Amino acid sequence: FCSLTVQCARCHNHKFDPITQDQYYGLQAIFAAIDRAERPYDVDAGVAAQRRELLARRDALLAEQPVKETSDEASTFADDATQAVSAKHVAEQGSAAAELAEVERALAALPAQPVVYAAATHFAAQGNFLPTQGKPRAVTTLIRGEVGLPGDLAAPGVLPFSSDSHWQFDLQATEAERRSELARWLTDREHPLVWRSIVNRVWQYHFGQGIVATPNDFGRMGATPTHPELLDWLAIEFRDGGQFLQSQSLKSLHRLIVTSQTYQQSSSSSSGDGQANALIDGGNQFLWRAGRRRLTAEELRDSILTVSGAMDWQMGGPGYYLFQLEKPEHSPHFQYHKFDPADRASHRRSIYRFVARSQPNPYMTTLDCADSSQSTPRRNETLTSLQALALLNNKFNLVMAEEFAGRLVGETSELELQVRRAVELVTQRPATRGEVAELVEYARTYGLNNLCRMLFNLSEFVFVD
Repeated sequence: FCSLTVQCARCHNHKFDPITQDQYYGLQAIFAAIDRAERPYDVDAGVAAQRRELLARRDALLAEQPVKETSDEASTFADDATQAVSAKHVAEQGSAAAELAEVERALAALPAQPVVYAAATHFAAQGNFLPTQGKPRAVTTLIRGEVGLPGDLAAPGVLPFSSDSHWQFDLQATEAERRSELARWLTDREHPLVWRSIVNRVWQYHFGQGIVATPNDFGRMGATPTHPELLDWLAIEFRDGGQFLQSQSLKSLHRLIVTSQTYQQSSSSSSGDGQANALIDGGNQFLWRAGRRRLTAEELRDSILTVSGAMDWQMGGPGYYLFQLEKPEHSPHFQYHKFDPADRASHRRSIYRFVARSQPNPYMTTLDCADSSQSTPRRNETLTSLQALALLNNKFNLVMAEEFAGRLVGETSELELQVRRAVELVTQRPATRGEVAELVEYARTYGLNNLCRMLFNLSEFVFVD
């Protein structure tokens, strides 16, 4: 959120940026009450609200119950000669017991809750793994980062950006208060980094490189912004809103960037002053042309699904596997080679796929998909023969080539029209006369399926110009 390398201060004060070891452990202390555990949850928000109300009512009724000295409530009232119990009190107790029973029945009637492994403060104890119940644990500054060398107690706090800023919280603050204070600090209008970090990452998404080329490091060792005034202007416009942007609307920010003249330039360097500019600024830091970039692995897979007509645009809901899961009870095996890519349940956007961090998808990894076990501020972009082979021979691409051919046959029975439509879908432009002649001949010789398979490998499809 802040584009800072705070982890460097775990063992010692940061060598390059003004971040101390105490501040590192102060950040850790904010989350000192939080563990990860199995948490039941409600899929439906209405059911969740109803459950909260019933649980609150049950707790209130239980708090009103008298302390029982024996297991038999009736004998408690009868045998205690010194306690005078009025008929009205007995009636009230009976009414409360009936209401409590009704609440319990209502709770039991609610849909069963699925379980998710997530951040939690309240959960069922598992041996010596006890819930904090929201009470923060003590966090100490570790000397040289060693667990066996605890130092002074760390007070929860954030990073000070000025000498007079109040960066430490009350040591007695609850877990919720600590996280709320962190959230207020992160969203402060005067925060010098957060707003710049956000707009820089969005800019990088569209142009391939941020105004600051090191999106995770705005510190002394990071790159300096190529257009600092533009970065500041975008940050303020995004934060406050103005003539061009709605306040803190990412959709508005995306719209502003993609409708700009800078974004709509051609990536060609052969026309106009392109060749002269290339001699001065070959890296295109000053954005005299569009930066040509390859689709990310997820974008490429989604584009193949879309062009072939197989994409299921269902939003939300459970994800899907691209593997067969074996031996989940101990050491799970993710068998990608056993998965059938014709399974239509998997023909959804890649954002919904289940990611196994211990064994990534070979197809997606070949296409430079990010390592999901690490923070990846910027994707690697490589060109290898394995990528071309995967786009030609991977089972997913073979199935999608069949789907694509089926879509074309369903739209028209004439081969030339099928070829023209295929080129138009893949390249977003009309096919030239020469392309049509060559591709029609190819389809007659090798079949429409193989033509579609070959089109998935076109640079115009894989790259954004």
